[in-house]
Amino acid sequence: MKNLSKKIAIIEGDGIGPEIMSEAKKLIQLLIPEYELISVDLGGKAIDKYNNPFPVESQGKLKDVAAVLMSAIGAPQYDNLARELRPETGLLGLRKFLGAFANIRPAFVYPALADLSSLKSEIVSGVDLVVVRELTGGIYFGKPAMNDGTRALNTMVYEKYEIERIAKVAFEFAMKRGKRLCSVDKSNVLDVSQLWRDTVIKVSKAYPEVELSHMYVDNAAMQLVRNPKQFDVIVTSNLFGDILSDEASMLTGSIGLLPSASLGGEIGLYEPVHGSAPDIMGKGLANPIAMILSLSMMLRYSLDKEKEAQIIDKAVEEVVTEGFLTPDLGGKANTTEIGSAIYNKCEQSLLTPVY
Repeated sequence: MKNLSKKIAIIEGDGIGPEIMSEAKKLIQLLIPEYELISVDLGGKAIDKYNNPFPVESQGKLKDVAAVLMSAIGAPQYDNLARELRPETGLLGLRKFLGAFANIRPAFVYPALADLSSLKSEIVSGVDLVVVRELTGGIYFGKPAMNDGTRALNTMVYEKYEIERIAKVAFEFAMKRGKRLCSVDKSNVLDVSQLWRDTVIKVSKAYPEVELSHMYVDNAAMQLVRNPKQFDVIVTSNLFGDILSDEASMLTGSIGLLPSASLGGEIGLYEPVHGSAPDIMGKGLANPIAMILSLSMMLRYSLDKEKEAQIIDKAVEEVVTEGFLTPDLGGKANTTEIGSAIYNKCEQSLLTPVY
């Protein structure tokens, strides 16, 4: 059943979070003014206020929203807290709470920015891939887990149903793109990866149009920098996806460009892939594009607002192509200037009649 709520939960986050979220909120008010914005505390702000990175007060606010738009969380002052009190634990709890088991991370290279990648432009030019990462299982959540100071243990566990559902999400994405899916595992040494591979193969029978391939994670890491254009959709486990999606993000020239979606439950979670960057907080240096493109994903996947999503995507590409960039991309524009440039182009698109 489609979520009919007209509320969007806003998590402003820590560090540069409020600065980049401010630019996204302006676009929400422009493109979908009928939606009410609900402020929700998570991470550092929640720790300061409730001594809990994901308090029950925040959980209560999330029960009647159409989607969650979140900025980056975390700051150095929380690094020495007990694990259960750290901002990152709040994020893991949020994902579990929402039932968001599928993390969708696109990695694409704007033609105008191909020279900014750490790789040669001929290698990255034309890259357009998606990493589908399983988000609520695997080694991050497996039990037992312990560290007694002399011996530590973490357990990688996957149930068959967890693999089946993430594989289905990946195959559906592949069907809407280039119909090629690469499943990444380590089945040559890990029993849990053998179950992963066997299960993905079984799910593939329902998608005969999709070309399925398999790759060990170490080779996948190498291939992402050797020939990234060979990939269309990648599906992998929580741990491997965490690493590979960050690696893929750096193909683009800046992690400040890339959005993500966490789907699976009734309420989707949308956030930039970068961190809270407390070292540049308040300096106007933060790139708001990943935050704005996360909003675009929210419009597309949770609110069924394809037209508005395309307006944002077009505006961002035009701004980037015109060379109007933040310092991470070699430019001199500040956070607000980039946000305003994108806003103005979106506003112009709304005012332009369509015949």
